[in-house]
Amino acid sequence: MPSRHALPGAAISAHRPAREAAEAALVEHYPTLVRLAHLVLPPALGRHRRVLAAHALVQNSLTEAARRPKPGTHGAGTPPAGASLPGQRSAHAWLRATVVRAALRPPRRFPPAFPLPLVLGLRLFPRAGGTDELALDRALAEAAPETRAALALRILEGLPADATARLLASVGVADPAVALRAAERIEAASGTDVGALLRSAEFDPCTVHTRPTDLLRRRRRTRLATLAGVLLLVTAGAAVTAGVRAGTEPESASPSARARTTDPAALLRTPADRWADTSRVDLTAWPARGAGTRDTALLRRALEAWARGAGDGVRRTATPGTPASPPAEPPRLLFAGPVDGADVVLLHDGRRLARYAEPRGGRGPAVLDLARADDADVTTGAAVVLIRTPGRVRYLLAPWIAGAAVRDLRTPGTAARPLDVTPDGVTAPVPYDAPYTRGRAPGACAGVTALQLRSSTRIVEDHAFLLADLGELAPAHLTWTPPPGAGAPARAPREATGARGLAAWARSACSLAPLHGTGVRSVNRWEYAEQLLPDRAGRALWVCSRVETWEGSGRAAVSFEAPGGTAPRPVAELRDTAACGRFGQHVLAGTYWTAPSGARYLLAAGSRRLTGVTAGGAVTAAARGPFLAVRTTAEGPVRLTGRLPDGSALPGLAGPPGVTGSPGLTGP
Repeated sequence: MPSRHALPGAAISAHRPAREAAEAALVEHYPTLVRLAHLVLPPALGRHRRVLAAHALVQNSLTEAARRPKPGTHGAGTPPAGASLPGQRSAHAWLRATVVRAALRPPRRFPPAFPLPLVLGLRLFPRAGGTDELALDRALAEAAPETRAALALRILEGLPADATARLLASVGVADPAVALRAAERIEAASGTDVGALLRSAEFDPCTVHTRPTDLLRRRRRTRLATLAGVLLLVTAGAAVTAGVRAGTEPESASPSARARTTDPAALLRTPADRWADTSRVDLTAWPARGAGTRDTALLRRALEAWARGAGDGVRRTATPGTPASPPAEPPRLLFAGPVDGADVVLLHDGRRLARYAEPRGGRGPAVLDLARADDADVTTGAAVVLIRTPGRVRYLLAPWIAGAAVRDLRTPGTAARPLDVTPDGVTAPVPYDAPYTRGRAPGACAGVTALQLRSSTRIVEDHAFLLADLGELAPAHLTWTPPPGAGAPARAPREATGARGLAAWARSACSLAPLHGTGVRSVNRWEYAEQLLPDRAGRALWVCSRVETWEGSGRAAVSFEAPGGTAPRPVAELRDTAACGRFGQHVLAGTYWTAPSGARYLLAAGSRRLTGVTAGGAVTAAARGPFLAVRTTAEGPVRLTGRLPDGSALPGLAGPPGVTGSPGLTGP
């Protein structure tokens, strides 16, 4: 990548620049330096502190240059406006390295002399971007600081790889090559122009929105701080007197770990506005809501039920892969209060959701449901089931949800129905049709009701997404990857709320029924190939549906969708696989197909990168490119093999009706 801002050898200047050169370089490059610092700083600071810290680090970079005496070569006068000072190029490189070094190791607290912009009563945050910016921000938040620095230096500063490596080594990065490779992986995985995203308003700490802090809480805190100060003085005096009288150290009053996890007073409670000022937009940002958040007796019963487990009138369930052990630390309270004739408590211990529900009036046993929820995000952490009754369900929505609607996935042309939500985030009843109910004909498709939610523009702009209720505490996130375009780069999964995405999921809606109760986190429908059928029969879609579970395993199912509105034909299915996901981007599958003319064919289709397909076994054939179509009367098993650009072989996936992917696999 050619450099836009520095020569290949100008990654870092070995000497401090002159004060005039440093000041001129700082003024000229201030916005880019602040953006660089903002990208490298840890997202855990929160958006407000991160913006201020980025400006502070860049402003503080001048203090090093100020210590250097003014060289005589610069003359005594002040240079004219707009003039380029001697050494200004090296001054920019030196400032850049200083900013990166400081951002990689920011201080825990800024000392009083630190030139931090002082902002009281306001919160600052960059303008929210779209879904691509959100995905990149999420990837950067999970990356190491040196990886973010490498990506910023390569993309924003335009430094070559060797210059970036030298700069990172000079600021103390132990292995710059690892950071560069990790940055390249982030860039490759994004599927979009990372440079354009990093230069967008989402990552610009110089163009920010402002909003006030909680004004009512600020007044209460002022009064409480005054009262607390008086009480602290009284308590300290009493403690000193007691210690003198006893003549010994007081015994520790800390309770046992079990007692702490069953103590309602120890429950974690998130401030109501934390979600709008944090880099972790997940369940940890949910505030405690509901009419029972101060009901100590109810909260204690819920905590004791989790610590004790099943028995004593409590029925416990857990989704696959969810540990049933008690929480190791006090959990976070998300909700407590009455819902549809039951008292419900919703808790989160950082990796699991626990829902405790007891019928009001003692009309049945209490229920404790556990489910994995680790690494939930803005979509998979957007809704949780509060209570499920025959034919309907109520959800608790995340505080960042600004709009909610309901739709039937099987009717994509019907507008979504707006969903009423209380100020506490509790939805009106939503229809729910369990897939396996008495009286339903075998193979009949249950109603597939999905939530269509919209995020607040305070965290991301123009972001709507679909969640499907699969009978668990957290609905599954539904996404869609369209067919590859001619000459276009690989496409990333996208939200399925547009007309094409909804039409695509209408064809796959009934395939969700077998996934109920299996711990599903998300499902992506990837239309990996569009094949022109022989006998002028139209175009068929090859679809690989990727299921991600909360416990980490993945499943993939390939289906063949012929034109004419016929039901998708299952072709292959794999469990515990990376196929059709981020780490399994190549796929090949095949099936026998009978044309409307009566002719029978073996069809096979691979993803866009395949350069050839061969078939062996009952049918022997070969074709260039990712498609194969050969007329045949055979019915036996076939072994498919694809060829990749690097010459390696890709075995086809196994599945009905007898088309197999690798030796030893046989189709049903």
